[in-house]
Amino acid sequence: MKRIAFLGPRGTFTEEALASQHDLAALERVPYASMPEALAAVELGEVDAAFVPIENAIEGTVSLTMDALVFDHELLVQREVITRIQLNLMAEPGTAVGAIRRVLTFPVAWGQCRAWLAEHLPEAEFEATSSTADAARRVAESGAGANAAAIGPALAASVYGLEVLAEDIEDHPDNATRFVLASTAEIPAPTGHDKTSIVCFQRADTPGSLHAILGQFSARNINLTKLESRPTKRGLGNYCFIIDLEGHVDDEVVADCLRDLHASLAAVKFLGSYPAAGEHGPTIRRAAEESWRAADAWISDLRSKVRDP
Repeated sequence: MKRIAFLGPRGTFTEEALASQHDLAALERVPYASMPEALAAVELGEVDAAFVPIENAIEGTVSLTMDALVFDHELLVQREVITRIQLNLMAEPGTAVGAIRRVLTFPVAWGQCRAWLAEHLPEAEFEATSSTADAARRVAESGAGANAAAIGPALAASVYGLEVLAEDIEDHPDNATRFVLASTAEIPAPTGHDKTSIVCFQRADTPGSLHAILGQFSARNINLTKLESRPTKRGLGNYCFIIDLEGHVDDEVVADCLRDLHASLAAVKFLGSYPAAGEHGPTIRRAAEESWRAADAWISDLRSKVRDP
């Protein structure tokens, strides 16, 4: 890879997380105004991959990213990166916190520090921006004046010459965001500590339909790390299920599960098998794989004894 798209402008949490990956940090970084635009740039051939946020520990799924991956593009997730989010209040140098009347930031960031803002800036007006860095840029470059501030990463304050007035203003100390690298490349090789993401589309919303889907995983002792329903955009009450599971499509037990799901559902979209974030270590995945192979050998032995017609 040579060029990589990310949610811009310069100084976003996305760029901060991207820079933490040594191989990705060495690539030419191309900022885009939104997550869908960054992902579209991959299919258009403008960049080799896109690095975008997909889930936050406080606000949940980043719907713009998820919907673009599920409905608009045929891309594969190559890796995930989880980064702690530290939100800061920043403004032009010399600005007093008490003088701030407008706060600019990305809506998700605003939602992550509601309690702090209610306590310290109860009269401040919220102004939505396309990213936290865009908020910092607008405060610095648009002549917003001493009554405006931005919420964003320390990197944005450094990039745009702002002063950090308050650090760590997020309401929850365990705030973190999950980012994914998506491209048209092949599926990464299994590492033994992997995650697979799929989307399940039902033929009809009938009693027990979700139970039938989940039963495929429980029968094989496959652990799910995420289960979320999303509207299919085909009318009220029409939903698909986004599922993250432990394991790789190259694992026989995972492949067997996906095969059965594909045969029984209206459609299954494969979003990728990729290295899971965090320390590598033993998981139930290995035990499940061994159990599946033992069961497969047992079935094969029984079938070998079936009398010819």
